[in-house]
Amino acid sequence: MRLVASDLDGTIVRHDGTMSPRTVSVLSRCQERGVDVVFVTGRPMRWMPPVIEATGHRGLAILGNGALVYDLATETVVETRALAPDTVHAAVEALRAVLPNARFALETLTGYRRETEFMPHHEAAREAMSGTIADLLADDPVVLKVLCRDETSTADPMLALARPALAGIAEPVHSDARSSLLEVAALGVSKASTLAMLAQERGIAASEVVAFGDQPNDVPMLHWAGRGYAMADGHPEALAAADAVAPPCAEDGVAQVLEALLAGLAERTA
Repeated sequence: MRLVASDLDGTIVRHDGTMSPRTVSVLSRCQERGVDVVFVTGRPMRWMPPVIEATGHRGLAILGNGALVYDLATETVVETRALAPDTVHAAVEALRAVLPNARFALETLTGYRRETEFMPHHEAAREAMSGTIADLLADDPVVLKVLCRDETSTADPMLALARPALAGIAEPVHSDARSSLLEVAALGVSKASTLAMLAQERGIAASEVVAFGDQPNDVPMLHWAGRGYAMADGHPEALAAADAVAPPCAEDGVAQVLEALLAGLAERTA
């Protein structure tokens, strides 16, 4: 084990938005043993400060389902894998054809933007730039994700329609089956593809990576990693993709698995 790649929400971040001391401790022990720790999440930059504070401002994170590599120590962008404006228009058009009640927003490098009828669920985001998709793209922003919300549906049936509609255009996923939200990245961009790039830069093979996740946006990463763990209370797609199952997030499942793996490393190097 040379690299631990972990999703955040529902995996190591509990439903109250916190990380347990046990989890923070074992992640620190991994780094002290020379095992890289990379957070791999759908979160945008603006949602990272609590995680950065809790884990000590160190290492890199992959944000936006692979669209952004972020330095937690300096809180700066290392690399982006963005959607071209033409692709944004094509993806929105394709999704409107199968989800006529959908409304759209954009995660950009400089913040969140939304169609006028896309009402965010977080009060602060209601003050974001709003307009048509053409308006939102007028100044050629770096678009990391397209957000697609259909309040008349839920994420699983939405994703079933979006996958064939966006084939060859972009990559749709979701991170919460209870929501009505899809997240769309550039074609070929996923948690797995950006993690593979990062691992290759460090000379780390997939077989040396242990990954943890709980939702469909984690599936490519769980497939790619040498050992992929789905959380026991995770989405069926994540469970089907994993090599093994970790106890639920609420029971510090990732910490339990990593403690056992670190104990095994200690025995082999004793």
